[in-house]
Amino acid sequence: MSQVATTTRKQVGQILLSKGVVTQEQIDLAIEEQGSRNHRQLLGEILIELGMATEDQILEALAEAYDVPYAKLTPRLVDAKTIELLPREFLEQHTVLPLFKVHNLLTIAMSEPSNVFLIEEVSRITECSVQVVAATGADIRAILAQYVNVANVFVIDDIIEDVSEDTFELIEAKVDDITNLEGMAGDSPVIKLVNYLIYTAVKEGASDVHIEPDEGSLRIRNRVDGVLYEKLAPPAPMMAPIVSRIKIMAGLDIAERRLPQDGGIHVMMDGRPIDLRISTLPNMHGEKVVIRIIDNAGAAVNLETLGFSIDMLKRFRKLLGLPHGLILVTGPTGSGKSTTLYAALSEINAPERNVCTVEDPIEYNLKTINQFQISDRIGLTFATVLRSLLRQDPDVIMVGEVRDDDTARTAVQAALTGHMVLSTLHTNDAAAAVTRLNNIGVENFLVSASLNAVLAQRLVRKVCPHCKEDYEPTPNIRHAMEKLGHNVKHLVRGEGCTKCHGTGYSGRIGVYELFVPDDEIRQAISDGATLQELRKLAGKADMTTLYSDGMSKAQSGITTAEEVFRVCAG
Repeated sequence: MSQVATTTRKQVGQILLSKGVVTQEQIDLAIEEQGSRNHRQLLGEILIELGMATEDQILEALAEAYDVPYAKLTPRLVDAKTIELLPREFLEQHTVLPLFKVHNLLTIAMSEPSNVFLIEEVSRITECSVQVVAATGADIRAILAQYVNVANVFVIDDIIEDVSEDTFELIEAKVDDITNLEGMAGDSPVIKLVNYLIYTAVKEGASDVHIEPDEGSLRIRNRVDGVLYEKLAPPAPMMAPIVSRIKIMAGLDIAERRLPQDGGIHVMMDGRPIDLRISTLPNMHGEKVVIRIIDNAGAAVNLETLGFSIDMLKRFRKLLGLPHGLILVTGPTGSGKSTTLYAALSEINAPERNVCTVEDPIEYNLKTINQFQISDRIGLTFATVLRSLLRQDPDVIMVGEVRDDDTARTAVQAALTGHMVLSTLHTNDAAAAVTRLNNIGVENFLVSASLNAVLAQRLVRKVCPHCKEDYEPTPNIRHAMEKLGHNVKHLVRGEGCTKCHGTGYSGRIGVYELFVPDDEIRQAISDGATLQELRKLAGKADMTTLYSDGMSKAQSGITTAEEVFRVCAG
């Protein structure tokens, strides 16, 4: 045992003796017990275990031994904003509670005031001088549980108290009792939880909420900036009422739990409408629910905010100003294609133009633009609506997605007959859009004649502005950037903080490549050039690739090279 530990043990013992908490015989007995355990437990822990002292009495003695105050914690002692200075996981793991901060002096409550390493770690993370107050672990945990807003964890103690597990088991056992299911889902605690999930997801900018049952557990995760992270884990018996509540809101059949269902919810938040798309799918442990969040506030975008370089933005705007032709935006699901198209439509919309869209579904309402929703169930397909729309005297047509040969042929014919057509395709890069159109049945000469441009894109996460720091890149990263003409000594990355959930990233921005066929490329398309040949011709025309555009943003400190590797690989 170290000298510090020995001194502390004698001090604590003497303090407890002087206060009349224990007798000398009890201390000797505890020391003997400690010796038999090879000093693996502290003296105070043994005194508590033997019933000779309480945790409060031991902490008060420890506080006196280390000359720090001892406090019986109450919520009034805590400044809620101060809790945000440390990650929730850190607070729970080390039983630490930030109380308040005055200038650069942070006061924290600890159950181990002798842990100098922990104090130094708190000081390093918060960049503050630290003052310690001793408090029991039970008090610290109780206070932490009350401050859920800053911890990104929903405390459901009230819900568990209001709705017993027996009630949940009854619901699980009698799934055909619709009245009971509706009553369960209508209980205010369940409403509170579902409302909380939706509210916090929108506030955090989440695109999706995943509610996932497992064997004996329930997990709820949010997708923020394209990455899933766990939000909370309610007790497994809460699954049925949560799903039933969401189904009631979406107008779905709460008694049907064997088949997948889809629906929608329209809610108001902060005075603006939020659309939620609901998808349920049964698995072996219940029903998985995914809520897609469509926030109309996201439609208020323009091309300047998306991440285009100055040169590429100028070229793209020039293309949008052409009177006719086909412009395709390509990329995987979730790469921001629809946002780019909406920004493009906002750019070219004018009173003298008839701008129309064909979508499935309509994601955002755009003022003064005619938007049409397809419905496969009644035969209202993309191609059907598009053919009818051509008789509505359109100037600009946006087709949500080219899914089949019928839609592709109709879109190409529209582009060749004096209309500007914008649409999306799922391809890995810009040049691949040409071969994709050919594969789904559009002749090469029609693609060559109609195609104005293909914009391929991805979304990369931006470095968190609250925890960004300079660092020296590895030789591999430096070499990769030098091959693209970027000679860098330092890059920027996020260290990870509470603002960014410890990821080092906050928000996303687009990376792009713009493929504009010149005469040589058009001839090659018409002659049936392979994908490799088209890529070579695009490189010969100095097309900026996704990878190169991403590395330029990494050099500028907007994102990281690692993020570009992750998103633009292949």
